[in-house]
Amino acid sequence: MPITDNTRGALQMTAAMIISGTVGWFVLAAGVSPRAAVFWRCLFGALAMLAVCGWLGQLRPGLLSRRQAGLCVLGGVALALNWTLLFGAYGHASISVATIVYHTQPFMLVALGALCFKEKPGARKLACLALAFGGLAAIVAGRPAAALHAGGSFATGVALALGAAFFYAIAAIIAKGLKGVPPHLIVLIQLLIGAALMSPSAALPDQPRAWGLLVAIGVVHTGLMSTLLYSALQKTATSLIGVLSFIYPIVAMLVDALAFDQRMNAIQIAGAALILLSAAAMNRPARANGPAEADVDRSS
Repeated sequence: MPITDNTRGALQMTAAMIISGTVGWFVLAAGVSPRAAVFWRCLFGALAMLAVCGWLGQLRPGLLSRRQAGLCVLGGVALALNWTLLFGAYGHASISVATIVYHTQPFMLVALGALCFKEKPGARKLACLALAFGGLAAIVAGRPAAALHAGGSFATGVALALGAAFFYAIAAIIAKGLKGVPPHLIVLIQLLIGAALMSPSAALPDQPRAWGLLVAIGVVHTGLMSTLLYSALQKTATSLIGVLSFIYPIVAMLVDALAFDQRMNAIQIAGAALILLSAAAMNRPARANGPAEADVDRSS
């Protein structure tokens, strides 16, 4: 029996979300600073995306206007700051908590839409926002006695994850002006900008093992993951994309428990469920408009 495009897309989406869910372990195991990790991710990821764009014929001139190029640069700055804050949050609030808090992205988009585009959120979105805020409050209230690393601050980790979500929302707002631009080319330009921005933090890892982890973050968690995700978004039903997106935080929680013995307590799990379910409900109307709105986990 032949595999349908929807099934193939679902398999690609599943693989992309599993890869995304493991990035926190690779970042912490590499043992470098968040800024250095972002630099190497951008550099190795750019090399991978350069090969992809060349293979797809997306390196020819004339694909970008001057305005679109400027937006790509701004998006690259936002993306680099997003990753830097998220990677920093892992060491303070654990991978699980940072990933769940990071999934407040849709609510940041609603706030920015209201501020920048005068988009008034309806009653449903406001209700989702209230539920998500309750979930965030539950996660903070259920903080563990100790953070992942000695001297780590749980509140700092939550704040960093919220900052990461904010800069992701900025990148998503900027992406609205890039319709018609090949997505892999956008990622390539943004990674090049991120590498340039973080180059002053490009410390060399001390251990050979760290090099392997950083290459994997760039090639697998960025280049391969983006390719799988974009391919999946073209084939998979939007309703199924919403369901499969939950794989990312679930995998992150499993990795956190197995690799670092960091487990969320019952209060935090309930808060996480509120945030994720609210995010799913928030995204449902937007997803019906096309795959561009469904790509909520592209930058992770």
